[in-house]
Amino acid sequence: MRIAVITESFLPRVNGVTNSVCRVLEQLAARGHEALVIAAKPGPEQYAGHEVASVGGFALPGYRSFVVGLPMARLVGKLREFQPDVIYLASPISLGWAGAAAARKLDVPCVAVFQTDVAGFAKRYGLRGTDKVIWPWLRKLHSQADLTLVPSTATLKTLEEHGFPRLALWRRGVDAERFHPRYRDEMLRHEVAPNRETVVGYVGRLAPEKRVGMLADLSGLPGVRLLVVGDGPAEDRLRAALPNATFTGFLDGHELSRAYASLDVFVHTGADETFCQSVQEAMASGVPVVAPAAGGPLDLVTPGRTGVLYDPDSVSELRAAVMRLSANRELRTLYGNNARAEVETRTWSAVSDQLMRYLDGVISGRSPVAVMPDAATSEGNMITTSVEANALAGKIGTAGPGATATATAQSGFETAA
Repeated sequence: MRIAVITESFLPRVNGVTNSVCRVLEQLAARGHEALVIAAKPGPEQYAGHEVASVGGFALPGYRSFVVGLPMARLVGKLREFQPDVIYLASPISLGWAGAAAARKLDVPCVAVFQTDVAGFAKRYGLRGTDKVIWPWLRKLHSQADLTLVPSTATLKTLEEHGFPRLALWRRGVDAERFHPRYRDEMLRHEVAPNRETVVGYVGRLAPEKRVGMLADLSGLPGVRLLVVGDGPAEDRLRAALPNATFTGFLDGHELSRAYASLDVFVHTGADETFCQSVQEAMASGVPVVAPAAGGPLDLVTPGRTGVLYDPDSVSELRAAVMRLSANRELRTLYGNNARAEVETRTWSAVSDQLMRYLDGVISGRSPVAVMPDAATSEGNMITTSVEANALAGKIGTAGPGATATATAQSGFETAA
């Protein structure tokens, strides 16, 4: 298979889109497929043996590290020269729009991946009232694709409500060898919590849409020390708001694995996540998760088994969840072990097998409805709102260590017509 991968974000910028694209490219290479990557400058000349063609780009206002690619005049010519069997649009915005138009012009099937909540992003940056413009624009963009892949049931429901056609679930894998409990480091823990306090941590971008400032409401909890991993435009403000927290800056490789595994509780604060890969990485590291009952975490966290979901706008629920776990080592161990067991089979190889089936389907013109079940999920009811999640979880603090309330995504990868 020859696949043109057009992505709005790529190396050296590291974020969820970049990480997903890199894992897909590695899996394509392992399967003997050939890819052409088109992404904004600067970037490597190759990745995983695939050619990378760089184009111009511009940084989003207030977020200099997020660069959106500009359509290049020679895009159609470059694609015609490569002769792709399918075009893969990773979180399309500007460059992705041009890629969709090129696919139509060249009569090449096209798959788009919805990964960034642009409307939520705009709202967090103070661009109020933009929903009426953004959603119709995104719907028109994705309507040009033969299929749009969506990472979570909550996002699928949102796109259905906004009239997006031809949707299918495609979740993300996790490297359960790279993220593993064996990397727990007592030396790091002593640096963060010299008096053996409970280490509560956040890993991700330090940006307004992540709402990391909510961690300030945890800083006064007795016996709790905060560890913040990541960088971004809100870092200086957060350092001032969290004077007693340990900030590591951006981490990668072994240092990131060590940081995850050294946590006692992982907390995520962003309420606009279409998937939330950091939750999976924490779970693979054997760490219980406290996350908002919204978006991607609804599929990933099983309340009463692997962690706690809290109302996204309730600081009191966030505090109660962290207090409960920080005070109960046995419960943390139980949830952490359950979390590790739940994600061990969610490999990138497994989810890439499904991606290949989707790509094969659009290339051959088959409907992608008949797809294999999602091995990463268990039987249960689809939940897509915080109300449903909290109803399943029960009131925070009431379930004992043996509780097994189920709040998983529905079994199987379904396609919405």
